Amino acid sequence: MISEEEKEELKIELAKLEDEISTLRQVLAAKEKHLVEIKQKLGVSLMNELKQNFSKSWHDVQTTSAYKKTHETLSHAGQKATAAISNVGTVISKKFGDMSYSIRHSISMPAMRNSPTFKSFEEKVETTVTSLKTKVGGTNPSGGSFEEVLSSTAHASAQSSISDTRLPESKEELQC
Repeated sequence: MISEEEKEELKIELAKLEDEISTLRQVLAAKEKHLVEIKQKLGVSLMNELKQNFSKSWHDVQTTSAYKKTHETLSHAGQKATAAISNVGTVISKKFGDMSYSIRHSISMPAMRNSPTFKSFEEKVETTVTSLKTKVGGTNPSGGSFEEVLSSTAHASAQSSISDTRLPESKEELQC
């Protein structure tokens, strides 16, 4: 337990501390006010301070070893990824080139023209073209070679588009 004398001393010390704290708050408020006045005279704004603080913080982060290691690792990974993507692009380009050559080479080969798939396709095209020629009014609905059928169909199509673009024949057709 505390004696009466010690309680009295503690109360006096408490009052002194509260008084000192109050005085320090007043001094601090006066100093903060003076600080604001000086900053205003120098043209330092809150935004400038924030920018400076952010720049300093960012600089501090960049100088840490963890940041440096992470930056190096990500940079290295980015270089490897770029190289890998480049290699994939090269391989794809080469494959498309090989496919293009293969397709061109295969079409020109007689073996492909004689294949059942190509024959079936050729027959379907000939049947369709013959049907179209008959509907358009072609002269030879009985057939012909594949090349002749394609040529005559193209000619018929061109004639059809020319006849669709006729000029008006009377004054009544010219008026809107």
